[in-house]
Amino acid sequence: MANTLLSIQVIPKTPGNEDSIPYVDRAIEVIQQSGVKHEVHPLETTMEGELSELLDIVKNMHEALVAAGSPSVISQIKIAHNPNGISMDKLTEKYRP
Repeated sequence: MANTLLSIQVIPKTPGNEDSIPYVDRAIEVIQQSGVKHEVHPLETTMEGELSELLDIVKNMHEALVAAGSPSVISQIKIAHNPNGISMDKLTEKYRP
C-alpha cells in the first residue's frame, strides 16, 4: 500500500504571457507517464505512491515545464504521509455514492 498522497498545483510562468493551460497539460502528462495512481481535479492533481517516487515526479514536472519554455514554475504542494499506508479511496469513500 502507498504511504503518501501528494496534491500539486503548478503555476508556470509563460513566455509572452501565453495561456498557461498547455503547460499545465504537459505537467499532467508527466504524472500520467509515471504510472502512479492519480486524480486530476480542477485546481490540483493528487497522486498516490511512495514519498520519494512522488517527489521525483514533481522534479520531473518542473524540468518538463522549463524544457517546454516556461521561464519559472511555482508549485503549491500538500503531502499526507503515513508509514502504515494511506489511499485516496479510503480517505474519500464516505463521500462517494
